[in-house]
Amino acid sequence: MLKLMKVLALVLFVAALALPMWMPSAVEGQSGTEALTTDMDAKTPNDLFNGFGALGTPVDECVAEPEPPTARGNGTFEDNKFIFSERETVDDGLGPTYNDVGCVECHQSVDVGAFGQQMEFRAGHITNGLFVDAPGGQLVHARGTDSDIVEHISTAETVKAFRVVTQTLGDGFVECISNTTLQNNVNAQPSGQRGFLTTVPVVEANNALRFGRFGWKSQHASLLSFAGDAYLNEMGITNKFDGTNGRSSSDPAAGTTENPCSTAEGVKNCTGLPFDPVPDPEDDGNDVLAFADFMAATRAPGRQNPIPAAAVRGDPLFTSVGCAVCHTRTFQTAAPGTLINGGAFTVPAALGNKIIHPFSDFALHNIGTGDGIVQNGGQSTANQLRTAPLWGIRARNRFMHEGLNITIFDSIQLHAGQATTARNNFNALTAAQRNDLIAFVLSL
Repeated sequence: MLKLMKVLALVLFVAALALPMWMPSAVEGQSGTEALTTDMDAKTPNDLFNGFGALGTPVDECVAEPEPPTARGNGTFEDNKFIFSERETVDDGLGPTYNDVGCVECHQSVDVGAFGQQMEFRAGHITNGLFVDAPGGQLVHARGTDSDIVEHISTAETVKAFRVVTQTLGDGFVECISNTTLQNNVNAQPSGQRGFLTTVPVVEANNALRFGRFGWKSQHASLLSFAGDAYLNEMGITNKFDGTNGRSSSDPAAGTTENPCSTAEGVKNCTGLPFDPVPDPEDDGNDVLAFADFMAATRAPGRQNPIPAAAVRGDPLFTSVGCAVCHTRTFQTAAPGTLINGGAFTVPAALGNKIIHPFSDFALHNIGTGDGIVQNGGQSTANQLRTAPLWGIRARNRFMHEGLNITIFDSIQLHAGQATTARNNFNALTAAQRNDLIAFVLSL
């Protein structure tokens, strides 16, 4: 009997050690509540709104035009969703070079604000061992409003990378994760897998610095800065939040410059006539506020329902092989009333103290798939990328930053560098276990 009790005690001790590794837990305290989630089904009505601001009513342009907010949170979700879904024209300031004509064109699979399969293209070259943007800027646009200024690069640009569109659902919760929470999470990672948190300017807060979390290089920390950047760089529409050359929204020169056009004949200044007939800034900032508030008011991507048995079996394997070191399961947002974004935004009740499961640490890592492009993080981050958030990934069928892989298995095999151990551990599983882990990922 004594021997049996000793064995039982040993089993309980081992189980206690393993429990934190196998069970998800919030990075902050347990006083939070689970964030509202969407079922990732476009046919489900009223499944996107998380309670930030007012819901409003669907827009009927025959009755009244949508009203954009004039400050964060004072518009309606339905108006903001409509504005997010509008297609821009030349008369609105589109171009003169751009990637697409509206936010929803890239963010729609499976619902407004979700993933897209479109890709942007970036390029540059190496000089004295350092990355340098292509002459007209590293972002090379896919489209133009005039055939004379459609962008091209030369053979001098030896660093080239495509990036697939990320999804924005639940990003309001991500915006409300505190710097301290992100830092504590990274500090808890093993030294060999520890991520790098970028420090980036918040345009609307006079370029106050905050940890980045949006974009493949975590190049933005606030949704307003992120939206203003996208309006300029993806649609060519100048606005006071576009952050051109690091300008803040309070700078008189903010929103006054189009992207230069990298034509086959060289770089041309495309601001003003003849290529750009709409005076700058082309947006007074209200559309950008609508974009930001729409994203902030979306629910987080929810799990597949019902969860398949294979995914249930694969859940603990995801942690035990090491995937969860970087793909952090759970965060809790800052408390309501907390000032974030350099004091420019106050965490609202709908977004505060919410428990979310993004499966990302929002930090940069070198896992052997870096694109060589340098943005806010400095030269050392050329081959680092943000840990891709896995929530909602079942709605995507093109993976990794270039969108050139079509299976989770192949994507895992590309993991090297800081992810080598996790990849090797995955490969050491039985075939049935590997299938279960993949089923778990595809249930997110």
